Amino acid sequence: MSYGLYIGKNLTSDGHAWLAGYGDEPSSHWLEIIPKKKHKPNNKITVGVTKDADMPGELIKIPQVSETHKHIRVSYSYYLGVPSPITNGGLNEHGVAVRDIWSTSRKELINMTPKNQKGPNYSDLSRIVLERAKSAREAVKIVGDLIKKYGESTYGGNSHIFADSNEAWVMIQFAGGAGLWVAERLGPNSIRASRPGYIEEIPIKQKNNPNFLHSDNLIKFCKDKKWYSKGPFNVNKILGDGKGRWEGVRWIEEKIKKLSKRSKKVGLEDVMWAIRTPKLTGDTAGYGQIVPLFNPNFNELRMLWYSPIGAVASTFSPVFIGQTIVPEEFMMHRYLTVGESHRFSNERKKNIKDSISLVSQGVESTVSAVYECKRLLYLILQNEKLFYSIVTKIFENREKKLINETTEILEILNILLKKNEENLSEKILNFFSYNKLRDGLKLVQKLSKKMEAHIRQTKGFEKRIKPKSFEQIW
Repeated sequence: MSYGLYIGKNLTSDGHAWLAGYGDEPSSHWLEIIPKKKHKPNNKITVGVTKDADMPGELIKIPQVSETHKHIRVSYSYYLGVPSPITNGGLNEHGVAVRDIWSTSRKELINMTPKNQKGPNYSDLSRIVLERAKSAREAVKIVGDLIKKYGESTYGGNSHIFADSNEAWVMIQFAGGAGLWVAERLGPNSIRASRPGYIEEIPIKQKNNPNFLHSDNLIKFCKDKKWYSKGPFNVNKILGDGKGRWEGVRWIEEKIKKLSKRSKKVGLEDVMWAIRTPKLTGDTAGYGQIVPLFNPNFNELRMLWYSPIGAVASTFSPVFIGQTIVPEEFMMHRYLTVGESHRFSNERKKNIKDSISLVSQGVESTVSAVYECKRLLYLILQNEKLFYSIVTKIFENREKKLINETTEILEILNILLKKNEENLSEKILNFFSYNKLRDGLKLVQKLSKKMEAHIRQTKGFEKRIKPKSFEQIW
């Protein structure tokens, strides 16, 4: 289902907005930095879903643009049969951040979706925006134009949050094959949590309202279906699940609202708490991501904070647009990667179709950050009362120090880049992020080792099949 959180810049101690959240899928996840790339004329990309998807369709090819932007993203290997690798978004070199969040459409729309649906799927749209958009508003236009021209391959309804330093947009894409979508602008005083994504009343009688956009056929379609005749047009009630803001959304939006009323307003540590709290984050969270939506003097200094699984059991570390490498431990591993169970990490059976692992043997010879953090999560749950508060305090102490170090690095690199020291800046960013990511992983491993020893020396490991979990609000 995933989770997205936007906090407008007037409500923060840093003077810029935040976009944060996590992906909510069980398969493997890995961190990628995708370079800027030029493409040949008439190049095409494959988009959509296959007949094997939970809501089947057909793959099609659409034109690629001449140049795609550098971006940071997290990829994963499975969700409802959508072709992998899949992404929920990330951050590009122009400061456009993307979060993808499930948002179900009304039952009739799901039922009327063609069995041979065509067009970009939710991951295609996330990736294409990262590759092409220079603003959040342009992201909405790109997606709207793609849906109008090529359709959309849905799994029952979806939403995105597109954000830049000036504004954000919540965009809902509806099932049904009719190309229906709605987008709402979020400004400097906005707080918006999505899980699922929602938009409520929109002013359909105000033409050219700068805060709302929708597909040309939206109102007529709803009238033709007798779902709407007159009065307020509530998007969620007419086209969605009709539940409005879910309990978890109301809870976290109210918490952030209270924090924003303090003299110091909302800071990075508060946003980290909002993505880490076990009320919202548990085993389903595939990773954590926090983007500070600031405008540095140089695009290389744009960044996000990343945790390899839900931050309840993994610590955040910085990743920058200006770097070019990530540690092998954070790349794709075989652990939880769909299709790897029948493959080999050598060529002994290379003549057998699909027998060679998709993962480099060298990378697989390192430990998997996702596996190590998952292990810590399950150790915490063996004695949540004792372990959770200890781990959280240790992570928070590390992050408090790391936030200060990162601020200093950004200041130093700003000076270097003003002197055109791009190569030196890249080396520093690579060194800093690479080592901070690995330091965070080593801390996770150290905590796991101590917890395992404590459990073995006390009550031992429970063998029951029923797993333990945090008491979550959703």
